[in-house]
Amino acid sequence: MGRGVAITGMGIISAIGNDVAANYKSLIERKSGISRIKKIETIHKDLLVGEVDLTNKELEDLLELPSDNNYTRTALLGVIAAKQAVSNAGITAINDKKTGLISASSVGGMDITEKYYYQYLEDADTQKYIEAHPIGDSTQKIAAYLGLEQAMTTGISTACSSGANAIMLGARLIKSGKLDRVIVGGSDCLSKFTINGFNTLMILSDDHNTPFDANRKGLNLGEAAAFLVLESDELVEAEQKEVLGYVKGYGNANDAFHQTASSENGDGATLAMKKAFDVAGISTDEIDYINAHGTATENNDLSEGRAIIRVFGEENVPEFSSTKPYTGHTLAAAGAIEAVYSVLALQNNVIFPSMNYKTPMEEFSCRPQLDLKEKEINNVLSNSLGFGGNCTSIIFSKV
Repeated sequence: MGRGVAITGMGIISAIGNDVAANYKSLIERKSGISRIKKIETIHKDLLVGEVDLTNKELEDLLELPSDNNYTRTALLGVIAAKQAVSNAGITAINDKKTGLISASSVGGMDITEKYYYQYLEDADTQKYIEAHPIGDSTQKIAAYLGLEQAMTTGISTACSSGANAIMLGARLIKSGKLDRVIVGGSDCLSKFTINGFNTLMILSDDHNTPFDANRKGLNLGEAAAFLVLESDELVEAEQKEVLGYVKGYGNANDAFHQTASSENGDGATLAMKKAFDVAGISTDEIDYINAHGTATENNDLSEGRAIIRVFGEENVPEFSSTKPYTGHTLAAAGAIEAVYSVLALQNNVIFPSMNYKTPMEEFSCRPQLDLKEKEINNVLSNSLGFGGNCTSIIFSKV
């Protein structure tokens, strides 16, 4: 049956906090990190985003990087979150076990390459950023900063399900015995390219996003990074490590419907959730909370809502909420930061409230949880649904 997959460490930096404790505090206090754009030169000053409240220079100083570095913002955020996760897991000799790193990104280094695009031929000092453009560069920088030597290292880019797919791949590598420990997660920063791209798709809101509301206008983009340390239960037992939770089940499927839209009936999300239950070996009535993808776009919320009903039945849908009104949609990092939030729900026996919801959707009667709710939480289902129809569901459990 393979080995169990324990979560022994977590790290996160987002618009609502620069570590796990700060993020949890913001969630329970209903503190949103959504605000007008401040750190990017753009004509779209009216748009709302979830920005990390630190400049690149401040991030570089936190990491004590030399002034001539070529770290992009994606890499800076990723290193900070991964460093936190490794420290939280109590790892002092990172190469003493079969260890891997799986880092997800969509934006990669485009925030820097777009900044210097017109200077490359004339200014040799900016050319160092060209090689920092691919998503693999931030993965390599995280590995190097952590001191990983000859580790299995890879990047994943499946749009908004990337972070969740990094977790799924890491769990599979542990269960198959290929690795003993994997650092998994994702990092994405804001850039003009993504802001303009999503604006062209006409799915950005000029107001705070309102998941599952009948009058939802679209998403708010965000930036963040989150990483989790996954370890085999044999390693956990041998080292008597504290366990934060377990990756119990996972499933990935594809709508094969449209480049940027999910099918109206949520075919991919439905199949992904069913696969996750098959792997976990639990039934739908054992889920205590769903951290929904909940982007507040017209297409996503209808598609995901219908998929949830197909899996659970309209009368048996567990409490669910979207945490994107807090952080914005952080693209490849979304599945990773919401994995951290799912584990926090398990640890603290709490359901985080959806914010900004007012009007029920006509298509179904299910409504998100609107108040902070304390209850026994043993299993959490987290959905991440990406462009291209790439859908991933992960079940996190206490045991």
